[in-house]
Amino acid sequence: MRFMMLMIPLGYETAPADVKLDPERVSAMMKYNEALKDAGVLITLDGLHPPSMGARVSFASGKPIVTDGPFTEAKEVLGGYWMIDVKSREEAIAWATKCPASNNEIIEIRKVQEMSDFSPEVQQAAAGFAELQAKSPR
Repeated sequence: MRFMMLMIPLGYETAPADVKLDPERVSAMMKYNEALKDAGVLITLDGLHPPSMGARVSFASGKPIVTDGPFTEAKEVLGGYWMIDVKSREEAIAWATKCPASNNEIIEIRKVQEMSDFSPEVQQAAAGFAELQAKSPR
């Protein structure tokens, strides 16, 4: 089963574009990332720049409206993610508890939807989805 572990660093919603990372924390996180890889459960991972460098596209009016970050209404934002492949929700939780997160960080764990989770009608409507997931060259 694939799970996404979402890092939610509290306060990151107001971080400046040039936020400075602590090398000791980065080193601790790299050891954790290596443990995920060595265990054979890591699919991919990435960190995200703060919202001050992002943009949102909303469709409330029926037309796309672009808003540049930072976003004043944000309470929690993503700082990064890991995609892991484990046998159970409990195993995903166990990996999250091993993360060297600080006291202002939360990891949300979400199971990735699989085609087998859906009715035959939805599977038919999503025909070709697996081909879209294949990495395309840049």
